[in-house]
Amino acid sequence: MAYITVRDLKLGYDARVIAEGICFTVNAGDYLCIVGENGSGKTTLMKTLLGLREPAGGQITVGDGLKQNEIGYLPQQTVVQKDFPASVREIVLSGCQGGCGMRPFYSKKEKRLAAENMERMGISDLSGRCYRELSGGQQQRVLLARALCATRKVLLLDEPVSGLDPRVTAELYDLIAELNREGVTIIMISHDITAALRYASHILHIGTTVYFGTKDEYRMSEAGRFFLARQEGGEGDA
Repeated sequence: MAYITVRDLKLGYDARVIAEGICFTVNAGDYLCIVGENGSGKTTLMKTLLGLREPAGGQITVGDGLKQNEIGYLPQQTVVQKDFPASVREIVLSGCQGGCGMRPFYSKKEKRLAAENMERMGISDLSGRCYRELSGGQQQRVLLARALCATRKVLLLDEPVSGLDPRVTAELYDLIAELNREGVTIIMISHDITAALRYASHILHIGTTVYFGTKDEYRMSEAGRFFLARQEGGEGDA
């Protein structure tokens, strides 16, 4: 059974439907990129998968032993979040809160997990630094480490390289690809169709048309050819 199965999903808010007819599956080990025009409902879809928004219709089924609290999330950063006055270690540790229950403190196991994930993200030397003093790329590594403290199964990433320079962007893409090779299932919103086709195993396109398939199938589809042509011509943003 798939980790996530979506059937005929309808997205909307304030009685306004922004996308419908969305169907796709996510299996363990997949790397799914969600692409589409601005305002097509990509972030709304991600929030609906997380249970932060109610679907306007359709069905989302979670299976294969996956629990809702085993899905890590890295949202788009706001200006306020970038200026958060906490240490790197405190932020990474906060990813363990879902497993604390009623305990008002972190266990040795959770502190060890946070240390391991900081090591994996190459930020151990930043442990005591204030988050708001870090560069954009360093902040995203901190948030990835935090998300990994919440799960080793599925990560939802909402445009994780937005605003980063090309070198840092490439490093972060490589880091996410390595996590996927290690067995973490990735669901990522991307505005970069070239990177999506390089790294993803599957593409979900939402907009005036909805398409789901492997990246090779997407390249050959009518939706994929049209969208790629628009991107190459600079006529829009995913």
